[in-house]
Amino acid sequence: METDCNPMELPNNTGFEDDSDYRDFEGTDVKDMRLEAEAVVNDVLFAVSNMFVSKTLPCAEDVAYINVETRERNRYCLELTEAGLRVVAYDFDQTDDRLQTPYHETVYSLLDSLSPAYREVFGNALLQRLEALKRESQS
Repeated sequence: METDCNPMELPNNTGFEDDSDYRDFEGTDVKDMRLEAEAVVNDVLFAVSNMFVSKTLPCAEDVAYINVETRERNRYCLELTEAGLRVVAYDFDQTDDRLQTPYHETVYSLLDSLSPAYREVFGNALLQRLEALKRESQS
């Protein structure tokens, strides 16, 4: 099951509005990958054991690194760029230049390929959300 939708709604306030490190990006078309990485983490944290933006590996305007531990207890370091997301190491805060993994357009498809437990949790959350919408429309 591959899906590009998020069953959970994102909060309106991401907490970055008051952070002086991000004020320079207001009103510009610059895409800061650290902000993108934080949004990715917020989207799917409910469906994995642990996920956070790396504080060890350098984040820049064009790249960020995300550490994720699946519910199966497998650890990965993900690279986020304009090309998408890909696994760059099989542990937190690491990169392995010899590792040649494919890019995924979304975090959903990447995690779907890595973790059957993610797929199950995500699918159940999606089903619950759809059932809630159905109940709301019937009342």
